[in-house]
Amino acid sequence: MYKVKNNFILISGLFLSSLLVGCTNINAKPKIANNNISAQNISLSKIDGELGNLQYHSGQAAYSYINHNHANLKTSDWKYNHVSYNNLDMLNRTSKGNVAYLQSDNVANDSLRTRQSVKPTAWHQKFIDHDPIINRGHEIAYSLSKGISMDGKYKPQFQSGDLNNPKNLFTQTAFSNQKVQTIFESKVRNALKDGKKVIYSVKPIFRGSELMARGVHMQALSTDKALNFNVYLYNVQPKITFNYASGRSSIDQNMNVPTPADAPTFNDNHQSNVYHGIYHSSYNHMYKLHNHNKI
Repeated sequence: MYKVKNNFILISGLFLSSLLVGCTNINAKPKIANNNISAQNISLSKIDGELGNLQYHSGQAAYSYINHNHANLKTSDWKYNHVSYNNLDMLNRTSKGNVAYLQSDNVANDSLRTRQSVKPTAWHQKFIDHDPIINRGHEIAYSLSKGISMDGKYKPQFQSGDLNNPKNLFTQTAFSNQKVQTIFESKVRNALKDGKKVIYSVKPIFRGSELMARGVHMQALSTDKALNFNVYLYNVQPKITFNYASGRSSIDQNMNVPTPADAPTFNDNHQSNVYHGIYHSSYNHMYKLHNHNKI
């Protein structure tokens, strides 16, 4: 579905944390050693490989723009409402990503969300101050998938969104899920509420045979091109260091991950703010019920 045009794919965000908080976008020459990548007519598989090789450093921005924040998607690909769920790879990872073709009917009712039970690869939950360090990250968010069946077809009689689909879940840090990915999911949701049709692509990025994703590549394009973004989110958590080969983690007080300026905030009663289509208090409660792996 994708086609890279004759433009420069620009990925960065490293070594500028002292200048920018939340995101970066730099025109860089091809210096792989410095984690600055510039490529012309590069294949998407090559882009994914370069993204997987990026190394996050404490203090740098939580996400980076790709291709000047312009999606490598085609509006003409939107034919009908559905989600293209890819099969798991040989390591049972959702490394192939998913692409959704969405419309306003796909905005889900938050109250219908239920508990998840799937354990993606690298699932090793821990709690700090009663809060989980990892989430079951949706590629296509629950709040954007009303009526989508497990096989990706749109069925109007289905009132809920995607919840427990192994093809749509990966081990994602709570910070990446709640503070970063929600920024862009909200953009898609608002576009759908405005009656736009949206192509939405989300792909966890793994390095080699590692079981935990290093980050997630997100793109969206509405058919009227009013919505258009292309970003890479680092799968990192403040004060935690991960072994991405296994998903195991350890406390690291020196790991600083700045909160993006446009990240969602939650008030004390958690009644007015939602992410991934569910109230913050209810979301955390699901994990606290089984808080027996506390650090």
